[in-house]
Formats: sequence, C-alpha cells, structure tokens
Amino acid sequence: MILASKTRVLFVCIGNACRSQMAEGFARTLGSDVMIPASVGLMPAVAVAPDTIRAMDERNIDLRDHFPKSLRHLGRADFDLVINMTGFFLPKEFKGRVADWEVADPVFMEYAEHCEVRDAIEQLVMNLILELRAAPRAQFRGQGSGRLKL
Repeated sequence: MILASKTRVLFVCIGNACRSQMAEGFARTLGSDVMIPASVGLMPAVAVAPDTIRAMDERNIDLRDHFPKSLRHLGRADFDLVINMTGFFLPKEFKGRVADWEVADPVFMEYAEHCEVRDAIEQLVMNLILELRAAPRAQFRGQGSGRLKL
C-alpha cells in the first residue's frame, strides 16, 4: 500500500468573489490528485460575481454553488500553502507558507478583461499543479518485516 499526502492549498483574495474562487475551481478540477484546495476572502462579498461564474462556465467549471467565505468558515483547518492574491500582506491568522500571486481584481472589469484574468489564474494554478506533481511525496509501504537491511 502506498499512501501519498496531498498539499492543502488556500487561495485568498479580497472578497472571495472572483480570483480565489476561480483558482479553487481550477485546482479542484485539474489538480485534485495533488492538492486539497479551499478559498477565502479578507472581506467576503455577498455572492460570487456573475462574470466569474460565466467565465468559469466557459471552462466547464461550475461555480453556481460556491459562496464567499472568510477564514472563520474553515474552522481550524491548517494549510501547507497559502496563495495570496490580495495585493496586501496577510493577517497573522493565515498560517503556513505564503506565496504571492500578482493578479488584478476583475470585479469591476469588462467581461473580456475578466476572462483574461481567468486565463492568467488558470496558468498560475496549472504551474502550481505541475510543481506539486514533480515534488517528491511522502510514501508509506505497508509490506515487509520492518527490518533494516544493512
């Protein structure tokens, strides 16, 4: 039996209405073999932006059931990697390794620009997935006597 651990990744933006929702959607769809993704906003919006839902539909990723969340929604969940798309320093409540992605907030952009941001996020998420797939993973083999061979 081989047991490989997945990386817990948290995507953070301001309202959890556009960027982090897109990143979570791509991560769930394309990288579920190497990560367990979630997303939150520093100041959660009321709903996921309609243009975000529409743009992700074009990639066959349905975000209709998603909703903006704060860190409190996730309880005491720990993350191995926090992806910061806010453009600001994160509060101390965000634990784990932090990586900053410079991604423009599309919330007030025209739809075509919204799609350009979506495409940039898709590429960033895919790069992360490839990086995680290439990294050595912890393995446990449940066979053998447990004796060390010298």
